[in-house]
Order: sequence, then C-alpha cells, then structure tokens
Amino acid sequence: MYSSVQSPEEIKLFLANMAIQPGVYRMYSETAEVLYVGKAYDLKNRLSSYFQKQDLSRKTALLMSQVKRIEVTVTHSETEALILESTLIKRHQPRYNVLLRDDKSYPYIQLDEKLPFARLSLLRSKKKMQGRYFGPYPSAQAARETLHFLQKLFGIRQCSDTFFKNRQRPCLQYQIKRCSAPCVGLIDREKYQAALQHALLFLQGKNATIIEALASDMQAASAAKEYEKAARLRDRIKLLRKTQEQQHVEGAFGNADVLGLAMEGRQVCVVVAAIRDGQLVSSEAYFPSVPIETLADEILTAFISQYYGGSEHHALAVEEVLTPVLLEEASFLADLLQAQYQIEVKIKQPQRGVKLKWLALASDNAHLALKRHRAHALRLAEQFSDLSAVLGFKGETLKRIECFDISHASGEATVASMVVFDREGACTRDYRRYHIKDIQAGDDYAALKQANLRHFTRTLAEQGSLPDLLIIDGGKGQVSAVKTILIELGLDRLPLIGIAKGQGRKPGLETLFVEDNKQGLHLPEDSIALHLLQQIRDEAHRFAITGHRKLRDRRRVRSSLEDIAGIGHKRRQALLQHFGGFQELKRASIDELSKVPGISPTMAKTIYEHLRE
Repeated sequence: MYSSVQSPEEIKLFLANMAIQPGVYRMYSETAEVLYVGKAYDLKNRLSSYFQKQDLSRKTALLMSQVKRIEVTVTHSETEALILESTLIKRHQPRYNVLLRDDKSYPYIQLDEKLPFARLSLLRSKKKMQGRYFGPYPSAQAARETLHFLQKLFGIRQCSDTFFKNRQRPCLQYQIKRCSAPCVGLIDREKYQAALQHALLFLQGKNATIIEALASDMQAASAAKEYEKAARLRDRIKLLRKTQEQQHVEGAFGNADVLGLAMEGRQVCVVVAAIRDGQLVSSEAYFPSVPIETLADEILTAFISQYYGGSEHHALAVEEVLTPVLLEEASFLADLLQAQYQIEVKIKQPQRGVKLKWLALASDNAHLALKRHRAHALRLAEQFSDLSAVLGFKGETLKRIECFDISHASGEATVASMVVFDREGACTRDYRRYHIKDIQAGDDYAALKQANLRHFTRTLAEQGSLPDLLIIDGGKGQVSAVKTILIELGLDRLPLIGIAKGQGRKPGLETLFVEDNKQGLHLPEDSIALHLLQQIRDEAHRFAITGHRKLRDRRRVRSSLEDIAGIGHKRRQALLQHFGGFQELKRASIDELSKVPGISPTMAKTIYEHLRE
C-alpha cells in the first residue's frame, strides 16, 4: 500500500502510524517511478528525518522535492532489511541509490557431503552449488567469522579436496587446534560425523547449549582476571547470537508464499510475502471487501482461490503456501492449484521454526498496512466531506469522482486518461485510457471532447455508473469544451469543474473553475478539499503520461522496423517476441537475428546495420 506524503497533514498522519521496527521503504515520484530504496533499524525515526525543514543535504532535499508516495515493508531484523533492500535496488535501479555495477551476491556457507569427511566453505553464488547451504550472511566477514568459529569449536575441515587428498602429515590448522586432521586419520569417521552434526545444529540455530558453555567460560575467565580471554569469549557470544538471529537453512525452506492476515471489524488486510531462495523479495498488501462476521478461514480460502486461481497476474511460482490459520478446504485448494499449475502444492499452517518466523513477519506487515489503510480511510472521508461543503453537495451524495487529463509530446501520441476515486480511494479497476485520433496535433480541447464523448457514450449504452463530480485538468477553455459534449449527451446537469495549475505550477496556487463562478475559486493552501483534488489530478496525470510513453515508444519501434525493406507485420512481431522488446533487439548480433524464424542471414545483416545507423 502506498502512503501519500504531499501535504503537512498527510506527512503527520503517515509518521504517526509508522512502525518502530526494522524495515525497508520505497520512495515514489509522481509518475510512480521508484526514486530511492532505503533500510532502517527504526522506520519511524529514519523516515521522520526526511521531513525536517533544516539540516537536509542537497541530495536529500532534491529527492524529497520529488517524492509523492512512500511504501514500507517491516522485517524481523536489520539484516533482513539489508537483503530486501539489495533485492529491490537491483530490481528497480533507483536514480538516488548508489548502484553497484559488479552485482555482488551475498555470501553463503556450503556443506559438501559427497566425501567421507564433509567440508564447509564460503561461496558467493548459488548457481552451481552442490549439497546444503546456509545463509545469506550480511557480509563475507560475518560468514568467515562463523567458519573460523566452527573450525575452533568443532574441528570441521575447510581445505580444498586436492589439498585434503595429498596430505601425509597434519597441517598448521591441526597444530593451532582449528582442525581434527581427518586427512591423516587422526579422527575416525563416526566421531567426525558427530562433530559435523553439532556444527549443523549450530548453523540451524538449534544449539543453545553452546552459548551457555561460552558464557560459563567467560565468567570463569573474568573471575580468574583473564580479561582479554573473557573479552574474546564475550565477542564470540555476541557474534554467535547475531549469527543465529540472521541465518536460516535455505535447503529446508527456500521458496514459499506466506500470507499474513489482519482484521479489525469488517476491514481486512491480507499480505502476500514472497520468499525466494530464503529471502524476502516482495511484500504486497490487499484489502478485500468482506461481509460482516466473516471468519479468517473463509477470507483466506476465498483469497487464495481468487489470487492464484482466477488471475493471470499472480501465477503460483512456488510449491508451498503458508497461512496463519489451518484452512478447512486446504486439501481442495491444493488439488485445484495443482491441476492448474501442474505442480504439487502444499497449503499449510506452520507450527515452528523459520517458517513460523516468516509468518509472523507477514502478519506484522498486514497489521501495519491495515493501520495505515484505516488512517487513510478516515482522512479520505474528511476530504470528501470538506469538498462536498465547498461545492455545495448535501450529506454524503458526493461518492464517485472522475477526472480527465491529456498527455502528448508536441502533439505526438496523444493519450487521454480517466481515473476514478470514491470514498475508499482510487478505483483502479475503473481507470480508462483513450488513444486520441483524427485531431489537429496539440489540440487539447478536441482531445478532451473526443475522450469524454467516447467515455460517456459507452457508459450510457452499458448503463454504467455516472460520476457525482467530473474534474478536468485545465481551465475555463477545457471546461467549456467538455460542457458541450455533456449537453449533447443529455448530461448537462452533471457537476463539472476544472482545476488549473497556478503560477510556476506550484501546488497550493491552483484555481478551480466551477460553472457558476467565472472568476475562479481559490482554496486555502492547507485545505484538505484542495489536497484531495490535487491527489486526483496528479493521479490522472500519472496515468496519462505513462500511457503516452508506452504509445509513443511502441509507435517509434514500429516506425523504425517499418523502414526496413522486406519487414512486414509478421516479421516485426516475430522479432519483438523473440527478443522480448526493442532494446534487446537493438543489442542482438547478426547471428542472433538470423535465428529468428523467417529471418535469413542476409535479412539479419540488413536489420543489424539499419538499427545501428
């Protein structure tokens, strides 16, 4: 869920409902571009620092001048936040983040069990891993410290197989008591396996007796005034506790979708936390409408059925779905999803271990999202009431608002957007875009008339919902143009207003053009009714400009390929589908182009040379 932070009231409300927990935050621009991804040990404290009026660096001040919305995901620890932050930065490439070009992955500890005497080692990548692996660790230093500790505590070998096979006498690691020297038979396989099992228990975070033994040794060293030894043991205990909190066994729990649920009366939030390779890679919140006195079992059963069973956008990518309650129809749902996705699916409620921790994390995010959602709903109700009073609506008759905007580049690829808001917020399912045709380039009046004519003609024909208020992004001219269409369609009594940007396009200086007020209406800069109109106007602009960019890019791609002799519609489609888009097509070599069905080597060379001119 996004939280708008465009006004002092919204900022105050956002921070008041922020969790004092570790987590990750994403900052979005007006066009929904991810500007910055950050992590924090205390989300409330960190995010509050961004809204100080003083002491902001130039870079931060520039960032905050563009931020319109913020999305937050809480995590169990700062380490989990670090890993999720890295995943999101790699995915979105935000312009205000430091982007590492070498794309280093987090380190893991690998256990190779093929040999009679298994070894532990540090690896950076999982692509060619064999055996079991543990992690990820926040840094290579943390992983090496863990390996060194395991060496000293259990004597598990870490040398390469070549080194191990060619030893005739113990190496230095044995002399300093860091290895049990299985290479020369100084420990039998049975005892080595017992020590290995203890090491595995430690890596799984199940060996609390190790901490107790170290604590006892530390107290004894302190009593004997061996303070350096006591300090070393203290640091090891700290590292051991930190390591146990950070890690989990990926082999035992790699991929799952974890559902978190929060309920307050009829308001419900379901969070889907995606765990991939043992890492939290995304967390999405949904707010389904539910009848009164609906049980958690019913909500989650319906959610799973609709989320995975009826949507092309939420394909099941894992074999396990974890839920906070035991579902009565879990077996039936699993069979349904198995038939749809051709994989064996388990839907279950975890009882212990790391899966229970991930479930708690998803539930924490659900409760936080619901808290923000409730606060947003209360503010939205106040905004609708204030706007109703300003425009003269009685009671709660103002329920549905529609807003139109136009976007183009010097008349090219003109797109009209129509967004819808009701008393629960944006109704994205009702959003519409219209590709404007057969008008003079840059004629916004004609574009608005065409979009409104097409929209309301269809609405009337299908007996759809009409708005209680129609907003046009523009001034008196735009309002007059749209009014002629409403009169033509018999909708002349539909309330219509225009919102024109002020001097310098500065928020707070807008002028409202209501039909009976030819001079325009100016609302105070702190008016919550004005803030609602700004939010709706900005959303219409975002939706229009993203549609315009897609249409413009698609037309330019088509035009570029159409200029090549012998490339018709079928070959264009084949090329774009084969490479997944125009950018990848431009990077393709002649050999790669010639592998596309219908493209000969000669044609491939022609395409290659044309795209590089």
